[in-house]
Amino acid sequence: MISRLPLLLLIALLPACAKQEAVETIDSTPLLNGTDLSGWKTPENPESWKVEEGILKVRSNEKQKGGILWTEADFEDFIVDLEFKFISGTIDSGVHLRNNDQIQIGISGSLKRDMTGSPYIASKKGYPVEAEGVAELLKMEGWNSMKIEARGMNYIVHLNGTQVMTYTSDTGIPKGPIGLQLHAKRDMGIDFRNIRVAELD
Repeated sequence: MISRLPLLLLIALLPACAKQEAVETIDSTPLLNGTDLSGWKTPENPESWKVEEGILKVRSNEKQKGGILWTEADFEDFIVDLEFKFISGTIDSGVHLRNNDQIQIGISGSLKRDMTGSPYIASKKGYPVEAEGVAELLKMEGWNSMKIEARGMNYIVHLNGTQVMTYTSDTGIPKGPIGLQLHAKRDMGIDFRNIRVAELD
């Protein structure tokens, strides 16, 4: 008698394969052209934001003035993919979602420990949940990849290919720009590259 097990396994796997293919074929658009800050609002401290050879180099200035580099465009539901690398100092950065909630990259100034992948909610003055497994995944040297899905008020974060956080915000807004943070009063350097966004239906 011929076993039906292989056929049943194939049938069971088909929906998962289809779902994976759908995610991978979402069209995305570069947010960084690799040569300058076209598509981004001019920052208050332009000396801290330089694009060289496809890399956005973010560096504290002498006065350690912080800031956020905002996209000119607004987004509703989206997936933003990027890579980041720690360069120097105490890294306290993050990705702002629609000009409001933020996904942390690096050391929390309030908690004094790494909270990469966790949502910082300014109105709550803290982190309502903490990303899981980051210590094992985060590379202190070399490039890290981060994918953030913002669908409605639901946020999902992947770090180096592994999901580390889900959170439903009660303070988020439905539409706004994407921002990259340089924290004030820090002597720090962080690089970003391959910043892309896919808008979701």
